[in-house]
Amino acid sequence: MTVPPEPQPDGAIEQEVAALADRLLDAARRGDAALLAAYVDAGAPVDLAAAAGDTLLMLAAYHGHVEAVDALLARGADPDRANAKGQGPLAGAVFKGYADVVRSLVAAGADPDAGQPSARAAAAMFDRQDLLALLG
Repeated sequence: MTVPPEPQPDGAIEQEVAALADRLLDAARRGDAALLAAYVDAGAPVDLAAAAGDTLLMLAAYHGHVEAVDALLARGADPDRANAKGQGPLAGAVFKGYADVVRSLVAAGADPDAGQPSARAAAAMFDRQDLLALLG
C-alpha cells in the first residue's frame, strides 16, 4: 500500500527547489566537485544557472576550481554557455588567470572567440601571452 505524500503549504516545494539550486550554485563557487557530481548524476541539470545566467560551470571556472570544472564537463556541461552579460566560462577563467581551468575548457571544446568579451580578447587585453598560447 502506497502512502500519499503529506500536503505541502503553498510554495513549499518551490522553496525547497530554490534552496537546492542555491546549494548547488554555492558548491560550484566552493569547488565541491563530489557534491556537484553526485547531484548531477542523480538528475540535477548540469547547466543549472543563477538568475544572472551564471551556470555551475561558469562559477567553478571563475573561482578556479579545476576539479569541479572537469566533473561538470565530464557530465555534459556546455563550455560555451554565456551568462546574461554575454560572458562565458573560458573568458572568466582567462580574466582570473586560471591556466589549468583554461586548459580543461579548451580541451572540452570551448570556443576562445565566443562571448563578450571573448577569452581571446580578455587574454590580449591583459597581455596574458601564456593564456593566449593555450587558446590556440
